[in-house]
Amino acid sequence: MALDQSFVGRTYPPTEPYEVGREKIREFAEAVGDANPAYTDTEAAQALGHPDVIAPPTFVFAITFKAAGQVVADPQLGLDYSRVVHGDQKFAYNRPVRAGDRLTVISTIETVRTMAGNDILDIRGEVHDQNGEHVVTAWTKLVARAAEEA
Repeated sequence: MALDQSFVGRTYPPTEPYEVGREKIREFAEAVGDANPAYTDTEAAQALGHPDVIAPPTFVFAITFKAAGQVVADPQLGLDYSRVVHGDQKFAYNRPVRAGDRLTVISTIETVRTMAGNDILDIRGEVHDQNGEHVVTAWTKLVARAAEEA
């Protein structure tokens, strides 16, 4: 069953703040194999003009994907998450994510379409810090595969 087009433009409430810690940044950088010292060494980050260590660009995915869970869990939308695969991800940064940031995300459904029986959902996540400064916009594409015919 195709998703309801009337959901395009629907915005969900901001998430609770996520506090970005140095250790989480370090763990993420190690997990993705990025040895950039700005991710683990405060002095190296400060030499680049940052007040503290910064996060690798894809770090924010964990925060925005969790926020997109509000969309996925919306019973009125009717998305069958058991059939969902992650289709694409992109980011547009105003500034890097930094240790000490307290980030909130506001998710909005940008597009809903059906292609070859698959439902495709584009979700935009606007990420702001504790001062209301826009940090990054993340776009997540989810594809709910078509049900197999009996």
